[in-house]
Amino acid sequence: MGAEEEQRRGNGAVGAGERSKPISEAQFLAWKRRKDAETWARRAEAARKRAEDIAAGRVQMNGHELFLHEPWVFDNDGY
Repeated sequence: MGAEEEQRRGNGAVGAGERSKPISEAQFLAWKRRKDAETWARRAEAARKRAEDIAAGRVQMNGHELFLHEPWVFDNDGY
């Protein structure tokens, strides 16, 4: 088991009896803000691409998108 444990320590893996370095609340909050910003940027890019594809006619709109872009389709006053 000696070689296995050395390899684990060399890879930076934390074993059962070892503890990782604790982080401060400020470090965690900075990491969380950065992670949230990356997530929102990915979502915004995906939404922009989806809107672009819909405008170009490459993808079909779902019901919610159709309701938002063409509400006259859902007008039942004529019946």
